[in-house]
Amino acid sequence: MTTMPGVSVNQRSAELVAHLVADAQELRIGISHGELGETLIDAGSKKLGGIAAGLRIAEICMGGLGEVTLVPSSATPRWPWTIVVRSSNPVIACLASQYAGWRLADDSGEKPFFALGSGPARALARREPLFDVLNYSDDAKRATLVIESGRPPPKKIVAIVAQHCRVKPEDLTIIFAPTQSLVGSTQIVARVLEVALHKTHELGFPLDRVVDGTGAAPLCPPDPDFVKAMGRTNDAIIFAGRVQLYVTGPAGQARELAQKLPSKASRDFGRPFSEIFKQVKGDFYAIDPMLFSPARIIVTALETGESFHSGEIDLELLDASFA
Repeated sequence: MTTMPGVSVNQRSAELVAHLVADAQELRIGISHGELGETLIDAGSKKLGGIAAGLRIAEICMGGLGEVTLVPSSATPRWPWTIVVRSSNPVIACLASQYAGWRLADDSGEKPFFALGSGPARALARREPLFDVLNYSDDAKRATLVIESGRPPPKKIVAIVAQHCRVKPEDLTIIFAPTQSLVGSTQIVARVLEVALHKTHELGFPLDRVVDGTGAAPLCPPDPDFVKAMGRTNDAIIFAGRVQLYVTGPAGQARELAQKLPSKASRDFGRPFSEIFKQVKGDFYAIDPMLFSPARIIVTALETGESFHSGEIDLELLDASFA
């Protein structure tokens, strides 16, 4: 895929992080420093956080290359507040930065730690196989990592992240918020465009032909139960997410992509995600990966001007999950 020389997702995010820290009190988030000097931002654990912080953190996750807003929508009448995500550099913003693909685990302490890391720090570390096909890397001297967790990572994880990112621990910022929080539910639903792009990659469509993208999904109500909260964030996208991708190349391939992308094409479609998760006893790998995709897809072939529509919103299943 095409590189973006001179564009650093970590440098762009560092500016957004600075504003986040400056507005910490009004955003109800906490700022502290860890044992190694890293900056820790509690966005939903001991601090309440909120939707406003979640929207900002979603843009940080995208490396400053995306816009995330909250708007009313008639597409889901009972759940009218919708998160809209836009990026003119969607592959880098979503897959090289936002995607939660960095597995971080430490079993050495009294409390084992596991979390998936997302955000621009991934583009410095490049620890995932996905980066073999993403011709993008960052060389910033500061790094920002976002994790879905109710507690900050232990010192061992901080040291590993700093080492792989080639930055000093004091130049590392880690933002953490559990899925059950307002920030967690907001920034996870804001991955609606990223989810479509990841499935696009899994389907074998060349990522360098995806040149722009927009996505939307209803803001789900959080739940204090982790499995239900996780289920709702997934279901917001699976049952009511909408994405439009703008691609180059033959229109026939754009049509084929549109037909294969919607979540309804998955064998596991048809029940709230929390039910599926419980049935497979918490084994993510037992769930059809093709399920993780928006409900409705539009793929526009730029060279012919044709747009191909596929999929539909399922309000009944959305209500079953949210209510």
